[in-house]
Amino acid sequence: MATFKSACPLNCWDSCGFVVEVEDGKIVKIEGDKDHPITKGKICGRGRMLEKRTNSPDRVLYPLKNINGEFHKITWEQALTEISEKFVDIKHKYGTTAVLHSHDYANGGLLTKIAERFFNCYGGVTEVIGSICWGAGIEAQNWDFGNACSHAPEDIYNSKNIVIWGRNVTRTNMHLFGFLQEVKKKGANIIVIDPMYNGTAKIANSYIPITPGMDGFLAIGIIKEIVRLEKEDKEFIQNHSVGYSDLLKVIESISLEEIEEITNVSRETILELAHIYSNGPTATYMGLGMQRYANGGNTIRLIDALVAVSGNIGIAGGGANFGNTQVGQSFDSSALTLPERKQASRSFTMMEQAEGILTANDPPVKMVVVTCGNPLTQVPNSSLVKKAFESVDTVVVLEQFMTDTARMADYVLPSATVFEEEDIYYSSMYHHFVNYGPKLVEAPGEVKSDVWVWTELAKKLGFGEDFNYSRQEFIQMGLGDLQEKGISFEELQEKSHIPLPVKLVPWQDRQFATLSGKYEFTSSLGEAKGLNGKLKLSYPRESHYSNEVLANKYPYTLLTIHPLRSNHSQHYHLIENMQSIKVEISQDVAEKQGLQVNDTVRVFNDRGEVQGKVQILKDSSPNVICIDEGQWHIFGGSVNNLTSHEVSDNGLGSTLYDCLVSIEKI
Repeated sequence: MATFKSACPLNCWDSCGFVVEVEDGKIVKIEGDKDHPITKGKICGRGRMLEKRTNSPDRVLYPLKNINGEFHKITWEQALTEISEKFVDIKHKYGTTAVLHSHDYANGGLLTKIAERFFNCYGGVTEVIGSICWGAGIEAQNWDFGNACSHAPEDIYNSKNIVIWGRNVTRTNMHLFGFLQEVKKKGANIIVIDPMYNGTAKIANSYIPITPGMDGFLAIGIIKEIVRLEKEDKEFIQNHSVGYSDLLKVIESISLEEIEEITNVSRETILELAHIYSNGPTATYMGLGMQRYANGGNTIRLIDALVAVSGNIGIAGGGANFGNTQVGQSFDSSALTLPERKQASRSFTMMEQAEGILTANDPPVKMVVVTCGNPLTQVPNSSLVKKAFESVDTVVVLEQFMTDTARMADYVLPSATVFEEEDIYYSSMYHHFVNYGPKLVEAPGEVKSDVWVWTELAKKLGFGEDFNYSRQEFIQMGLGDLQEKGISFEELQEKSHIPLPVKLVPWQDRQFATLSGKYEFTSSLGEAKGLNGKLKLSYPRESHYSNEVLANKYPYTLLTIHPLRSNHSQHYHLIENMQSIKVEISQDVAEKQGLQVNDTVRVFNDRGEVQGKVQILKDSSPNVICIDEGQWHIFGGSVNNLTSHEVSDNGLGSTLYDCLVSIEKI
């Protein structure tokens, strides 16, 4: 038995440190690294499942080719030769953008960027932009601040009040939950704003249920009260912001009575929140759900505006904490991806890639290569995605298991797990530590790392010299000037985790990364992109306020939240009791429909349907139905049979939660 420090690769807020036990060349146990300053020895079930994932007998062990609907084992030589010949043929006949690289962020390793290096050296392909997960919110904060930067986790000790707005940290950010427990004992006031009562709400001083998708209106109401009480931060507004007069016009255009009705939040609560924000430092931790609407970017911008007006920007214990992209920006991505080698480019948003495939004709999409993702399950509007992938001549998937997407492929190339390859891991969502993950065991069968696959394909396509580097050399390349700042690869190997040199309290110097250099209530970046840079009153696309006919037909809001034990769709096939659909409904829906616990129901709209067993939510906003995302089609999913592939107001986020449905007992 030997014990090693390692790291979690999953795309998650927490990016945990691991201690891994290896015996006879096999992973036998995963525990938390108690020496990690943020994760402190605690890890979640998703991380522990990586042992079962690595050792599963169901892994893809050899290259597979789909011949007349059946998968056959082939050699790596055959797979790489045939795929490379298709790359050459497509480039000659149609141009390189006839290839689509479809990806997500299932792996947080630095060397996942090597796929981009390959496609850029090939000449540039059709890429996916934006993000199903957090795209609207990141773009919103780029408009407001010039970047999306969160405070360091330990800064929470400086907070008098903490507002957890739409983030169930017990499920998605467990180490923030640990900090909340600590600071509550020290007297901090914790407020949870969320459509559903959850584990975080259990420890809060107060829980405020809100109508889904209407969070921006609550922010407007709080700002109205702050201004009425003359508690706004006049110095910040006057000297460090632009566009405040435009914000005032917005808050004057709607009454508190209207806001009460829209949000389901009382005037007394709105006034109390105004005092909380004005009597800081008040930290705001935003979740991802409320920006997954057609009005998602505007919603995050209005909450940002509330934080700014109340004087909680750039101060210890404050902040509008959404993403922390300054972490990923610490690395030299260009050195790894070689963007200058790109000769042509085209892009589809990640949400609209199916529509892009079906409508593209200059050139048409002839090949799709999928890495770090499972689009047949995770991309909205699953039936359209299936239709799109079926229309493509060649689909190549790098995978560890036969996912919904792998089952649609022409070639499946077996990919290594975190413990079978060396890399470094980080998250651009919460803390600022980079973690080292050594290679601990040999991969089974003929499984190869993604870097090996791209290197071998590059050799066959004539640009192998661009891949003539070891993994360690690639990692050092990605570290870039961090090595000049004292963060060497050798030190990272020795210490397992190192803090990156980012701002622990962003914007403390009042120097913003916007075009004006100030906080922008009216965004010059938005206007430069040809969009309306002003804040506004904005509703979800599927709501009573914007589409009454649809709301009468489908009266309930569907929320598709992250599962507790699987990172998106990654672990469903490994956990038997997750292989059925749970339909959680608010108590009013149960009463209206005459539903009881464990009733079998059909949830449906014009896009599709799913079936599952009823559970009743303890407390929530009315007219809410919740189904976990990530369920595989072979187990009755995906819930994305119901969701829309349309994009958010700023063009870079999904509208997954902007989804009305009906329900009936079977």
